[in-house]
Amino acid sequence: MKSIVVTGVSSGIGYGTAKEFIKHNYRVFGSVRKEEDAGIIKAELGPSFTPLLLDVTDREAVLRAAGQVEETVGGAGLAGLINNAGTALAGPLMHQPLYEIRQQFEVNVLGLISVTQAFLPLLGAKKPQTHKPVRIVNVSSVSGKVAEPFLGAYAGTKHALEGISDSLRRELLTYGIDVIVIRPGAVKTAIWEKGAAPVSGGRYIQTDCAGSLDKLQRYAEKLVSNGYSPETFGKFVRKVFEAKRPKTRYAIVPGRFMDWTIPTSLPDRWLDRLIGRSLGLSHAAKRPHR
Repeated sequence: MKSIVVTGVSSGIGYGTAKEFIKHNYRVFGSVRKEEDAGIIKAELGPSFTPLLLDVTDREAVLRAAGQVEETVGGAGLAGLINNAGTALAGPLMHQPLYEIRQQFEVNVLGLISVTQAFLPLLGAKKPQTHKPVRIVNVSSVSGKVAEPFLGAYAGTKHALEGISDSLRRELLTYGIDVIVIRPGAVKTAIWEKGAAPVSGGRYIQTDCAGSLDKLQRYAEKLVSNGYSPETFGKFVRKVFEAKRPKTRYAIVPGRFMDWTIPTSLPDRWLDRLIGRSLGLSHAAKRPHR
């Protein structure tokens, strides 16, 4: 039985991915932050699932988890790593508290690097190698390509993830380890309930962008309600993971033409104007009366 590590399996994309791999005879080591969640998910996913109790920002916990996995898999090593753990905290960059911005980089960027470093020896990043080269899948976002207003910090972390993935893939050529980026669009998860709702608690209600924030939130909620299920996304991840000749990047986006093809094809200024008009952000200078 092949073994993989998936981070952030307590809900949403991570849970759907772990469930899909287990369904196809993988042993999954999945990270969760709460002991209560570990027990619940273990009961739901069965004996092929082993919870790893850790926060990706806790270096010591990550190293302990790597040791725990090594004790189990031994010389067989891991077949892959799915870096999924992440957080999204929306807000206008001119007002968002720095601790919220910092938290997103700690989790989405530094946490991903920490986990990758810790598990690379089990993935075959050592010589002599004891098993075939494997794959790392980094879960990015459409925000890693198109940065939406009021999600600047989150988009920044995903742009960083994209660059890091390219560098890492090239560095690991010597071991034959591949790095693949998957950019999900709208997926039915609880991420908005966990902190991405831009006007949560009315923090920005007195700012100039309150109306635009409200429009963005309603638009995002509509996207999520029509998004893919975590199980559908999990199937996509597995198929990419098992592909004979995978691309370096994939995007899984509902309404692909309108929400991916057009935004990634238009010149920046055109896209600025479209977004500005849809969210009421365009600056319309008043002409003096003659």
